[in-house]
Amino acid sequence: MTVSDVLMVIAVICIWSLLLVNVALIIAGYLYYIETENKAVPEIRGEYPMVTIMVPAHNEGVVISKTVESLLALDYPHDRYEIIVINDNSSDNSAELLGDIQRRNPQRNLIIINTDAVTGGKGKSNALNIGFTRSRGELIAIYDADNTPERTALRYLVAEIMNDSTLGAVIGKFRTRNRDASLLTRFINIETLSFQWMAQAGRWKLFKLCTIPGTNFIMRRSIVESIGGWDVKAIAEDTEISFRIYMMGYRIKFQPKSVTWEQEPQTVKVWFKQRTRWAKGNIYVIVKNLPLLFDRKAAKIRFDILYYVSIYFLLLISLVTSDVLLVLHAMGYVHTTIAGLSSFLWLLAIVLFVVGIFVTLTTEKGEMSLSNLWIILLMYVSYCQLWMVVAAYGLYNYLKDVIFKREAKWYKTERY
Repeated sequence: MTVSDVLMVIAVICIWSLLLVNVALIIAGYLYYIETENKAVPEIRGEYPMVTIMVPAHNEGVVISKTVESLLALDYPHDRYEIIVINDNSSDNSAELLGDIQRRNPQRNLIIINTDAVTGGKGKSNALNIGFTRSRGELIAIYDADNTPERTALRYLVAEIMNDSTLGAVIGKFRTRNRDASLLTRFINIETLSFQWMAQAGRWKLFKLCTIPGTNFIMRRSIVESIGGWDVKAIAEDTEISFRIYMMGYRIKFQPKSVTWEQEPQTVKVWFKQRTRWAKGNIYVIVKNLPLLFDRKAAKIRFDILYYVSIYFLLLISLVTSDVLLVLHAMGYVHTTIAGLSSFLWLLAIVLFVVGIFVTLTTEKGEMSLSNLWIILLMYVSYCQLWMVVAAYGLYNYLKDVIFKREAKWYKTERY
């Protein structure tokens, strides 16, 4: 067996191990879908708890009004929740728009915090820490500035966490509001649905763990106080705080009936900037939590740590290795006796990918159609392959941040 054969075998084993893990998550996620579809959300017993909704925003004038108005329209008792918008060092018309909404709703608990370059402008985590100092709620909910939650979203999250003391946080579902804007947003729509039902629902079903997605979630105030707030060095503050909640012994549950609609990037340039930021942020969390693999107290969350390590390092290296070897073999520069087997497994992986995604889409009304088959196929050969570039560039940017000790800052996603 040649060196090329050995490298190819290792790469194929790694890729297929992760693929089979995802197949298990799909099955578990679909079982959770069946379980929750006809199951009512728990009722809130007794007095409704006070909730603080925080919305960190930086130059979000295009979308902020619609977001705040949707939060004001939630079907939660108006005297039992407050909204804190942290308008963080914005240079657009956000302050004027927010001030106008505040004047039109004088009876509501709507607090606007306008920061400048001295007090703010250092990223989402810092903005959340600023907002938290003004909060009164025993529960803290977070929504991104481009979100329009459905009226029941907050009540469903509160009901879940108030009925189970083992829960440190409850996450809802996010949907793509502009899914029909372009081919890219159709890809993103399928990706977000798959992520939630494959990764989130599957991991909850199997391990009683989920990762906070950054929006449409609720957590206990006591947790934020215990951990000292959000890590200002973390770009992926949602993933980072998830691990700290795990280590406190709490669980994080996925409640798919709590839904918010968000705006996604409509151009590849904007998407690439957003996703490389996410990749860099997640790599920071991986490196920070890697020692937990050897901590007995972290036994329950080793799967998550290994899963992230596998996705951002092992899978990336394996995919690049196998692709390069196949190309070099086709060009005659190297010889591998298992190129045929590798090609067969590659085609089988595509079939599993298409079937798995299509099954996932059956969990959402209006998403299951035969026309989506060609979208999924096209997604595999284009959108999914770009992930390797995103992960590699995210790693490169992370290393630059470490070397040059750069501080976290806002990475603005363009709105429409």
